[in-house]
Amino acid sequence: MTILITGADGYVGWPTALRIASRTDDRVLLVDNFARREWVDEVGSTSATTVAPIKTRLDAAEETHGLTNLSFVEGDLTNKDFVDELLAVHEPDTIIHTAAQPSAPYSQINGERANYTQHNNLQATRNLLWGLEEHDLTDTHFIETTTTGVYGAPEFPIPEGGATMENEGEQDEVPFPAMAGSWYHLTKSHDAANMRLAHQQFNIPISDVRTAIVYGTQTEETRADDRLNTRFDFDYYFGTVAHRFAAQAVAGYPVTVYGKGEQRKPFISLEDTVEGLAQLALIDPDERPDNHVVYNQTTRAISIVEIANTIADVGTEHGLDVAVEHFENPRDEDETHKMEIEHGQYDDLIGEQAQDFEAGIGDVFETLTNHADVIEAHEDRFLPGVLEDRLED
Repeated sequence: MTILITGADGYVGWPTALRIASRTDDRVLLVDNFARREWVDEVGSTSATTVAPIKTRLDAAEETHGLTNLSFVEGDLTNKDFVDELLAVHEPDTIIHTAAQPSAPYSQINGERANYTQHNNLQATRNLLWGLEEHDLTDTHFIETTTTGVYGAPEFPIPEGGATMENEGEQDEVPFPAMAGSWYHLTKSHDAANMRLAHQQFNIPISDVRTAIVYGTQTEETRADDRLNTRFDFDYYFGTVAHRFAAQAVAGYPVTVYGKGEQRKPFISLEDTVEGLAQLALIDPDERPDNHVVYNQTTRAISIVEIANTIADVGTEHGLDVAVEHFENPRDEDETHKMEIEHGQYDDLIGEQAQDFEAGIGDVFETLTNHADVIEAHEDRFLPGVLEDRLED
C-alpha cells in the first residue's frame, strides 16, 4: 500500500510524514515543489530553524529512526500531466493533501498574488480529485487540511461541518456557508465544496480536516535530530500570531497586540495536528469511512491577549524580559469576539490532547533561543509593508 503526502516539505507535511512512516511498513511517498521556500524568500524572510534539503532529511530519517519506507517525488500539483502520472504510477491508497499557499496576508498583497493563491490551491486539489476519478482510484481515502478560517467569525457556536437551515417551517442540513475573510481562506472554502462534490459524483471517501492555527516547533520525531527540523516562519506574511509574538520576544521587542486583543481564535499544537492526521491516514482499510466527514482540528480557542501574556510568562522562564504592548489595530475586526467551535468528532479521533498551549510555547522558546541571530537579522519582517516596499523599489 502507498500513502501519498503532498506539501511534504512544509511545516505540517514533513512531521506528519515522519509520524506516519514510523507507524507503518507501507510506502510513504512525499511530494512537493519547494514553493514555500520561494515564497518566504520572496518576502525577504527565512525559517528561524535550518530546513535541510529533502535528501538530507530523508537520510536523517533513516539514520535516526530507521525509516526506509520514505521516498520523494518533486513536482507541481497544478500541472495535470504531473498529477496524472503520479497517480497512475503509484496508485495511492490514501492521500494527505497539505500542499497550499497558506498565507492570508500574502494572498491579500495584490491581485497578482490573490490570483496566484487561488489558482495554485484550487487547481492542485481539483487535479487530485479528478485524477482519482479518471484513474479508477475512487476508493482512495482523500484527506485534506483545509482551515477553520472557512467559518469566518460568526456570532453563534460553529458546528463541525454543516449547519441547519430553516425556511418557512422546513429545515435541512446544508454545508456551512463560505464566510472566509481572505483570498487564501476562500480557496479552502472552495476546496471544501469541491471535495463534497467529488464525494457526491465520484464516491471518493473524503476527510475534510479543518485545521486551526498551529503552534509549536517540534514533534516526537523531529526533536531527535536537527536535520529533521520542520520549518518555523516568524514574519508577518507566513508566521502565525503565536510564532510572531515568540520571535518578537526573542529579538527583544515588545509583543504587539493590536487593539484589545480579546478576540478568540482556534488553536492546536503541531504535535496534536500531526497525531490527528496520522490516525486518519492509518485507519484500517476495512474500517475506513466511505463517506464525507468534516473534522474541526482544534483543541481550544485562545484570545490574542492570552497568547501574548502566556508568551511573556513562558519567555520569562527562559530568561527573556518580555513586555506586552497594545497598538492601534490596522485590521477591521471585532476585538472582543468570543469564538466557540465544536470539535467532538476530532476529539473522538485523537483522544486526549498531547500538548497544551503553554508546553507548545515552551518548545518554541527552546528552539528559538538557539536561533536568535536569524530572527534578529530579519526583525523588520515582523511588520506589514515590507514586501510592498520591496515591490515598489
